[in-house]
Amino acid sequence: MLASNPINAFVRITDPKRARRFYEEVLGLKLVSDNPFMLVFRGNNALIMAQKTQKFSPLQGTVLGWEVKDIRKAVSSLAKSGVVVERFNGMDQDDLGIWTSPDGKVAWFKDPDGNILSVSEHANY
Repeated sequence: MLASNPINAFVRITDPKRARRFYEEVLGLKLVSDNPFMLVFRGNNALIMAQKTQKFSPLQGTVLGWEVKDIRKAVSSLAKSGVVVERFNGMDQDDLGIWTSPDGKVAWFKDPDGNILSVSEHANY
């Protein structure tokens, strides 16, 4: 029923100016709304609602992720923008911080508020 509809995703942010710079300039999303409650960004097939809040504790897992055709290129591009790839104990990540899973490859990074984001490359998806 919902599979063909666009997706709305949500993150929380504490500094709208800082978040806007990151999501627009680093990730390349288009800002479509800035209201007292949230910044709204458009990706290719989703809206990302960055909810404004005074403070919060980021989740300990991935909250947003992008499927890419070339993960090494995507991670290298993010690194050139100052993004640091997260490394996790017990995960065999390569020189760029990319982990090869049974279904593909994944790299994680954080937005300025500590939300964990990812890029993934899956051959079968």
